[in-house]
Amino acid sequence: MAETNSKPAAKPAVAKASVAKPAPAKKPAAKKVAAPKKAAAPKKEVAPKKAAAAKKPADKPRKISPQERYRMVEVAAYFIAERNSFADSPVGYWIEAEVQISKMSGK
Repeated sequence: MAETNSKPAAKPAVAKASVAKPAPAKKPAAKKVAAPKKAAAPKKEVAPKKAAAAKKPADKPRKISPQERYRMVEVAAYFIAERNSFADSPVGYWIEAEVQISKMSGK
């Protein structure tokens, strides 16, 4: 009798319905490890940084020029008048604004 090397018959390919599979989640890239550093040259000594100049206490307000003061009073008078619907005298608003600015500037 002759020996036969028989393999099992291949199964016929069956057409499967295509089913969309979700894409596999990507894994984050592996972090690269830094190569060991070569021996560095000795560092030069650096002088320590100078401390920032101490700020002066805010006891004294800074000097305000007459033009700055005029502009401050002008803006304050406008907002006072606006708050009062411009019902009173502009001179009254101006005087009230001058009082406010004087109090704020310490004069």
